[in-house]
Amino acid sequence: MRDTVYFLVFEGYADWQAALALCEIRRPGDWRLRTAGFDRAPVRSMGGLATLPDLALAGLDPADAALVIVPGGHLWQRGEGEPAVAALRRAHAAGAVVAGIDSGVLALARAGLLDHCRHTGNWPGHIDGLVPGYAGAAQYDASVLAVSDGGTITASHLGSVEFAREVIRTLDLYGPTDREHWYRLFKHAQLPPWCVGETAAAA
Repeated sequence: MRDTVYFLVFEGYADWQAALALCEIRRPGDWRLRTAGFDRAPVRSMGGLATLPDLALAGLDPADAALVIVPGGHLWQRGEGEPAVAALRRAHAAGAVVAGIDSGVLALARAGLLDHCRHTGNWPGHIDGLVPGYAGAAQYDASVLAVSDGGTITASHLGSVEFAREVIRTLDLYGPTDREHWYRLFKHAQLPPWCVGETAAAA
């Protein structure tokens, strides 16, 4: 049963990039959210948060993975993190969606998951310059901040809200109308109809 979302943590991971997505995943209580590290050692995020992984990558079970989320971090730009790349490849082959934001997209590219699907990233040429063998340049879409295709979600470092929207859609959280209201609230500070009514009543 695919009931688990895995979030990769490592020294210097960008803690804010998937924060909205993680909160919405946990809100309904239907999904297990587990942090996976390269091992079980504590790590510290880019923002200074101490994090103890729930499990090591070796314990990530592709059979129960609905989604694997990869945040940005400098290690991807250094070409490190091969155990995570291999785990992403295995999870995707088993049917899980894999999601990368910011330089986390580089891990998906190194796994060969972006060669034949529409995807985006930080800027055109970013992936090409850092991932030898990347063959997906023709599928790169610079016109969006986040996109889902081919069992992947990719997002620019500027697209945290759009990234969360794609995660919400992928996990079928809320209905289409409520998802649109959610996006307008967090992207444009447009209150949904029920909040407008509550605000008017309070006044």
